[in-house]
Amino acid sequence: MSVDYALQRLGVQAVVTQDHELIRSADKVIFPGVGEASTTMQYLKKHGLDKLICELRQPVLGICLGLQLMCRYSEEGNTDCLGIFDTEVLKFRLPEKSDGFKIPHMGWNCINKVRSPLFKAEHEDQYVYFVHSYYAAVCKETAAETNYIVPFSAGLQRDNFYATQFHPEKSGIVGASLLENFLRL
Repeated sequence: MSVDYALQRLGVQAVVTQDHELIRSADKVIFPGVGEASTTMQYLKKHGLDKLICELRQPVLGICLGLQLMCRYSEEGNTDCLGIFDTEVLKFRLPEKSDGFKIPHMGWNCINKVRSPLFKAEHEDQYVYFVHSYYAAVCKETAAETNYIVPFSAGLQRDNFYATQFHPEKSGIVGASLLENFLRL
């Protein structure tokens, strides 16, 4: 619901639905995710949303688990995902010397190497808020990177599909700016 509140602050009234016709006719689609990959993929398949999401032609924004499910595969529950982005989602593993790292990764990290209409040049080296134990590996569709234990995709983009591992709705001015960019696509 925090995504809904963030959109309301931007003057947008969102509709939360699994209705295929409403989703198809929407100007934009946001695919947030909370939970676990295999259970959520089962839900999407049961309701035919797995195929629907992949067929969408309007701008689609995946957030957190939404990003992970838009990838090819997730180690979480050994899950085949939507395959929109050609990368795997891997579990963070603590190095021998943890140097203060903890899993899940919770907190603020800088994003860099931003390259997508979703991001503006001023988003480079700005802090955004993450909460996750799994990450999408860097790939050709990486639209922003960050580093926590390993470098990973903070954002992905392919065609009309955009995604962030971080939570723009919890990332202050930078997150609000990113949501505004998405709404303008």
